[in-house]
Amino acid sequence: MKPIVIHRQTVLLACFLGTVFVPWAALAATPETPPSPSRPHAPAALTLATHWQNSLDPSEFLVSEKLDGVRAFWDGQTLRFRSGRRIAAPAWFIAALPPTALDGELWIARRRFDDASAAVRRKVPVDDEWHQVKYLIFDLPGQQGSFAERVAQMGPLLDSVGAPWLQAVAQARVEDRAALQRQLKQLAQEGGEGLVLHHAGALWQSGRSDALRKLKLQPDEEGRVVAVQPGKGRHAGRMGALQVEMPSGQRFFLGTGFTDAQRESPPAMGSVVTYRYRDRTPKGLPKFASFLRVYSAE
Repeated sequence: MKPIVIHRQTVLLACFLGTVFVPWAALAATPETPPSPSRPHAPAALTLATHWQNSLDPSEFLVSEKLDGVRAFWDGQTLRFRSGRRIAAPAWFIAALPPTALDGELWIARRRFDDASAAVRRKVPVDDEWHQVKYLIFDLPGQQGSFAERVAQMGPLLDSVGAPWLQAVAQARVEDRAALQRQLKQLAQEGGEGLVLHHAGALWQSGRSDALRKLKLQPDEEGRVVAVQPGKGRHAGRMGALQVEMPSGQRFFLGTGFTDAQRESPPAMGSVVTYRYRDRTPKGLPKFASFLRVYSAE
């Protein structure tokens, strides 16, 4: 029996014509070949997440922590950012990686995104910084089999390397929606960013995928800096707030979540920032928005 292959155009057309049920394994196209090392600046062909929908059954997914680090793709020869740009990692770090393609996160610890980002983006790596970095793997790009089967391959593969900083991200199942929410709240109390849910039966595919979902206690999104408002009182002489333009064209002031150092040297005009918020006003503006970080497409 030939495998079912459903092209993206067909799925998009079906969405316009009406709701259809298609098995997850069928929605995932035949595994694609990860980007070739000969195209060093081509964006990495990775699976990208969509937002979790409460109508979905979480028991069909494997659940892991959403790590606050830098996405990194190992193609078997070169370590790259999601953009395809090469990561200048130390020779000892690269030498330990297996010839198998890996997709994961360069991560130090919760709430230390800025430290991890600074370390891995240097043109000349600093060993002391890289010794704090872990490469946490959550998929094997291009490999055959369901996601659950790929997860089963990760442990033996990474254990054979013998590098303590190279590990598989812990994956587990939850019974139902209530259990999922309890896990999310517990993680938030511990300082975690959120959860990632990957359908256990999904084949590997590149691009935005409904088989990969992200769930956060507080949603976040990006906006462009269009103005810097001077501070008052204890913030006199430095930034008070950023005026941010949303993709909708609406604008609002973002004034919380910044460190003193960030107020002294605020994000540049035209840069894109990520912010968290709790809810939206009737006009669609974010309520209780708080700065998270300067956004990077890598």
